[in-house]
Amino acid sequence: MARSLAAFPLLLVIGAVIASAVYDEEDSVGRAYFLVHDLYPGSKMTLHFTGAATGAPALPRARAESIPFTSTKIPEILSRLSVPAGSPAAAAIRSTLKECEAPPLDGVVAQLCATSFKAMADFAASCLGTRDDGATPRLARSWRQVYVVDSVRPTPVSGGDMVACHRMPYPYAVFLCHTTTATLYTVTLAGADGTKADARTACHKDASPGISWPTYKKLGVAPGSVPVCHFLPQDSMLWMRN
Repeated sequence: MARSLAAFPLLLVIGAVIASAVYDEEDSVGRAYFLVHDLYPGSKMTLHFTGAATGAPALPRARAESIPFTSTKIPEILSRLSVPAGSPAAAAIRSTLKECEAPPLDGVVAQLCATSFKAMADFAASCLGTRDDGATPRLARSWRQVYVVDSVRPTPVSGGDMVACHRMPYPYAVFLCHTTTATLYTVTLAGADGTKADARTACHKDASPGISWPTYKKLGVAPGSVPVCHFLPQDSMLWMRN
């Protein structure tokens, strides 16, 4: 059977009026969480579709692998990338390398910081057992407005496992990729201006490494007791078998 890898559309969640939704103090992208029973036709959310983000440039694999990517060689990295030692960009490099070198969180079977799209695709293929890949189109940009949920449809996940890749702050494109499991839904949204959009949301039944204990506490549920859902953060992708 033919298999493919798919990268899901992205949503920037600015706010929501779904019952039980919680946000961190910065309302940052992908930090809105809600319970699965709050996602139903007729529920309302205030959303901002950001479309494709420019982000840092992607390097060819050979070029990326010629540059050191380890905290033991930060001076050389800064020199090669012409980044001033005391700059915010240098601090971002140190932070990303520290996170990339940290051991995987509980529940993560495999993890890798991919420094090129080819490395990311190869990692996903090795975890999922397929090399046929593709990507769904990104959502068009729109302003912040109220959306009503028209429908919620389960999205089958062959084998149940996926690879999530999150863009990290770095002078060139770097993605922190890890295995994950979740129930996926395709959500059709109708905007106040009449536009419609399909989006994806992931709901984690088990305690998810990406969801902190304070989030569960704010939602009023224990980890693993009920599915906790979120939209995919900006500049993140989910790879899955078709």
